[in-house]
Amino acid sequence: MKALITSLSLSILFVATGYALPEPKKIPVQGATSADWNKDTFWYEPWGSSGVHKGMDIFAKKGEDVLASTNLVILFKGEINKGGKVVLALGPKWRIHYFAHMDSLDENLGIFMNVGEKLGEVGNTGNAQGKPAHLHYSVRNLIPNPSRIDDSTQGHKKAFFINPIEYLQAH
Repeated sequence: MKALITSLSLSILFVATGYALPEPKKIPVQGATSADWNKDTFWYEPWGSSGVHKGMDIFAKKGEDVLASTNLVILFKGEINKGGKVVLALGPKWRIHYFAHMDSLDENLGIFMNVGEKLGEVGNTGNAQGKPAHLHYSVRNLIPNPSRIDDSTQGHKKAFFINPIEYLQAH
């Protein structure tokens, strides 16, 4: 019983530490402002095979720098079918940050990236081929927030997704 309590206490401490980390925020495209995205893009539908757009698209010149939006631990960097060249990373508060459609990934992309460090360059890879260059950016919670669930299409998934526009505006 004592081992179970110790294990539970360590788990709670570990999770709490993730929430206690500072979360500096930065728009993840060099020089971008709110004029570079549509304020209604989050949860827009219909949106191709995914049904609903669960992020935001930040439009920029191809090759513009993609930056770490907060302090990150890189979980995956590479290519996937829909996202093209992508980076998937863990940030403070147990949030997963997803950067997609990049033209290139930075050669010096490490495991730990500080807010504002270069991840790659804006592009139109994956299912964005033939479309204007942009960064698809989304933020997800690892620990769901049921209060976000609503009756919209796929509204149950909102327990895991954060509106990245609101997330960035809170910096």
